[in-house]
Amino acid sequence: MPTPSRPGLLRDPDFGRLFAATALGQLGDRILFLALPLVAIVALHAGNLQVGLLTAMTTAGSLLVGLPAGAWVDRMRKRWVMISTDAARSLVLLTVPVAWWAGSLTVWWLCAVALIHGVLTVFFDVAYVSYLPHLVGRGSLLEANAKLSAIRSVTSIGGPSIAGPMVGLIGAPATLLVSSAGMAMSGLFASTIGRREHKPESSERPHLGREIKEGLAYVLQRPALRAMLLGDSMFNLSLVVYQTMLLVFLERELGLGSFGVGLILSGMGCGALLGALSATRASKRVGYGPVIWLAPLVTCPWTVLMPLARPGWSVCVAAIGLATLSFGGVVRVVAQSSLQQTLTPDRLLGRVSATARFVSGGGIPLGGVLGGALGSVFGTAATLWIGAAGMTLSVLPAFLSPLRTMRTLPAERTPEVVG
Repeated sequence: MPTPSRPGLLRDPDFGRLFAATALGQLGDRILFLALPLVAIVALHAGNLQVGLLTAMTTAGSLLVGLPAGAWVDRMRKRWVMISTDAARSLVLLTVPVAWWAGSLTVWWLCAVALIHGVLTVFFDVAYVSYLPHLVGRGSLLEANAKLSAIRSVTSIGGPSIAGPMVGLIGAPATLLVSSAGMAMSGLFASTIGRREHKPESSERPHLGREIKEGLAYVLQRPALRAMLLGDSMFNLSLVVYQTMLLVFLERELGLGSFGVGLILSGMGCGALLGALSATRASKRVGYGPVIWLAPLVTCPWTVLMPLARPGWSVCVAAIGLATLSFGGVVRVVAQSSLQQTLTPDRLLGRVSATARFVSGGGIPLGGVLGGALGSVFGTAATLWIGAAGMTLSVLPAFLSPLRTMRTLPAERTPEVVG
């Protein structure tokens, strides 16, 4: 695979518009990631279990509509799905500051907003992943995924650094206005992409159950895809257990205010940016398969530095551990996304993406509830230890699969090997 020039795909006007839409949408999403839990923790004084329930509602959409979303998206133009879901997410988030100013905001309102937003995000993400091969071509997927991961990482730095002071200045509920605006602008930029898709061909009598089964079977019959899904399931469950108590630990155990929490999360964004900039080189040098299990194996254990931290200098060391986790996570995701998109035929892109999201993300809502329950019973620090151990063990499915030695993308290999 030839090495692209530095600007590469950014010279393509349509990819540039998708790049801008990604930047604005992700900025809104990263502000939401910090502001929504802080509305519950700081503004509504929610308990650990309630915070865990809110986290679960944020990701429950994958369980509710994960599989049918792929079949539905495969019947529609992906770009239109992205635009409409961005607009709907923007409107849903507006209800939080409105309810706060009206004096009617509750934790249950936040849970409802998180659930609806999560369902819409499922449709957006499935369409987004499915649209990328159409927009850039399969030969440019690694470059496209790396560049989009880079801009997502930049927003992971900028989002919390903007949201932290903003929460302190105007309050967490009002900060969600910025998140809403970012998603609205994302949809606007996506609407300016000039390259149009052909409407997907469908059978005269489409059958939802049969279409879902076809996507699920395609994933489960391929060892590489199956191993990635199982590893992601373990990692995501453990990560959410960890993240559910992370904000509580930072705010209540270490005494950090919203500005300090924002700096910690921005540090994670710095690690993610370095991972995005290194992902292409690491995948080619280490191998596309080995990097999927080596990256988390090397970086996940550093997360134990956080529960060991105490107020003072050790917080900075723990923040480096979180940045290391983000570095490895992005390297792994870029390699996995490129591999999944390369293996999947166009007509199944939506279903395979939705199946991957459903299977690998199915445990995320459980992770939110489990994290809250573990935090209530054992405390926040012990819950962080449990999450760190689970993330490290998530390398096993990939290590025990053909990914252990798969050094090249399937497109570079013979068709017989790709199956």
